[in-house]
Amino acid sequence: MSAADQNVPAATLPALQGETLGALLDAATRLLEAAGVAFGHGTTNARDEAAWLILWSLGLPLDTPITDDGAEDAAENGMANRPITPAELAQVATLFDARIRTRKPAAYLTHEAWLMGVPFYVDERAIVPRSFIAELLVDGSLDVFLSADTRQVLDLCTGNGSLAVLAALVWPEVAVTAADISPEALEVARINVAKHGLQERIRLQRSDGLAELPGPWDLILCNPPYVNAASMAQLPPEYRAEPALALAGGADGMDFVRRLLADAPAHLSRHGVLVLEIGNERAHFEAAFPQLQPIWLETSAGADQVLLLMRDALLAPPASA
Repeated sequence: MSAADQNVPAATLPALQGETLGALLDAATRLLEAAGVAFGHGTTNARDEAAWLILWSLGLPLDTPITDDGAEDAAENGMANRPITPAELAQVATLFDARIRTRKPAAYLTHEAWLMGVPFYVDERAIVPRSFIAELLVDGSLDVFLSADTRQVLDLCTGNGSLAVLAALVWPEVAVTAADISPEALEVARINVAKHGLQERIRLQRSDGLAELPGPWDLILCNPPYVNAASMAQLPPEYRAEPALALAGGADGMDFVRRLLADAPAHLSRHGVLVLEIGNERAHFEAAFPQLQPIWLETSAGADQVLLLMRDALLAPPASA
């Protein structure tokens, strides 16, 4: 089989020669490593991303075991020895060529992303969902901070709507509003709300910050644009393929956060709670808001990515010098 016969770029196909699924995974992993692509949009390493792209391309479940990992019999051997046809090899090579050539996140090529085991549609109109707030929703970490009367939940900067969907799934008794400044992102969110049958539970609202969201809100979830200017300038192409509006937070990353924290008390209920993701910007957050004493929440990335503020903490006067 030649690359021309299968309409596949000649540079990619030879590197993906493999007669079995296991051999193809090994070759694909080496290819991604050699290409120097960046990860972080659902996977953290070349092997996991290679497995994802191969399985998706072949229409196999994404949890399909490929390698035998020391299995002693065929029943435990996963699908490492599954034969790969020339047509399948060409199909996989086409996807890998697109991943390497465009440097788009894999999720933009498959139009599918997973968060806490829940599938979501995604395309270039919204960032690829990866918020650590999702962990806190699903594992129940936020429940202890909520009132028995918590009913109105806002997912601000909703992007593709993933946190709003997870909140609605976790708390069937609450009403959720998913808001974003981007009408394009809200169209993607609308797809996911319908995908999970939550049209009666989740309202979509365009808003610049809290301007069109008077509340009062019992809980505000927010994964805002927080990347500082220096970090934005150094982002690899995969991240620059995402909407800059959803990432760039100004010189210190805190432009949106400043406005949010100033406005939030007037939009929260008496026992309202704000959960805010700030990524790797804790130092900038603490420099910008030295008077605040947030509760830092433990996630798989540590205890400096997501913070929680009660309404009363936001109303507290600045600490004396």
